[in-house]
Parts: sequence; structure tokens; C-alpha cells
Amino acid sequence: MIIILFGAPGVGKGTQATILAEKLGIAHLSTGDAFRSAIKNGTAVGKLAKSFVDEGKLVPDDIVARIVEEAMEAPSFKNGCILDGFPRTRAQADVLKAMLESHGQKIARVVNITVDDENIISRLLQRGRADDDETIVRHRLEVYQNETAPLLDYYGATDRLVSVDGIGSVNEVNERILRAIAA
Repeated sequence: MIIILFGAPGVGKGTQATILAEKLGIAHLSTGDAFRSAIKNGTAVGKLAKSFVDEGKLVPDDIVARIVEEAMEAPSFKNGCILDGFPRTRAQADVLKAMLESHGQKIARVVNITVDDENIISRLLQRGRADDDETIVRHRLEVYQNETAPLLDYYGATDRLVSVDGIGSVNEVNERILRAIAA
């Protein structure tokens, strides 16, 4: 089972992915974790990604997809996974679809967690991270709206996209997601 958790930064994708992975008995694939692991382990694609990161450049879609594919080849992903932070662009979505098809898999659900911008900003500012000042957070939301949100139309053309309200306790949101996945 392949599930994509979708939504703006700060909606709780990482938190929910961790809980869902445990409840559903499938792996959680955080793109950020996969990046760090590939770079740390010095894999061929990790070295390639590091060259872009070291120059302060965005890692191209094809390299991001290769890192995700490399991570998904681990035995822990044989029963599927919850993708958190991937895909973020149409090119990545196309690569993911082709990659899954080549392995006889498909996306079971794309769960769009919805939270309004003001709540997102409040959540992110409360985390207290250095990269979470209001200007940076608003910029990240703008990038999300311009580059990633259009994937809602891409996945909306299938019967796999469901949206859930991300406002409420972690458990309340988790129960909504579980119901959406089962529907």
C-alpha cells in the first residue's frame, strides 16, 4: 500500500506519517530523512545530491526521485509506505507513477491535510526552529502554493485523492485520516 500525505508545511504530515506507519504496519518514508541517509552513506545518488546542496542549489527532480527510489528498495518498504514530502512537483509525480508501475504498485490514497495559513504560521512559529520566522514561513507557503499545490489537480483527476481537516488534536486528525484511507 502506497499512501501520500500531502499538504502545506506545518499541517502535521510528519507527525501523522509516524503514527500511521505504526498503525498500518508499513514504513514511513520522509524525503528529508532519505536525503540525509543517502548523503551520509555516500551512495552514488547521495553524492550527486550533496554536490547541489553544497552549492546551495535545489536538488533537481530526477535526483530527488532517485533518492526516493533508492530508499524504497530497502526491505522495510516491501509492504508499501507512507510518503511524506514527496512528490512536490508534477515532474516528481510523473516519475513516482512510472517507478511504482515498474514495480507493479500504485498509489492507494493521496491524503491532503488541510489547515488554513494563519494556523500553519502559528504552529510553525511555536516550534521555535531558527528557520521558522514569519517571513520564511510565509515564503514557504507561497512556494507550496505555486509549486506543490497544483498536484491536487493532478491527483484530483484520480479517485485516490481525499482531503481531511487538519485542525484538532493529533488523535482526531489521525482518526480522520484512517477513515479517509479506508473509504
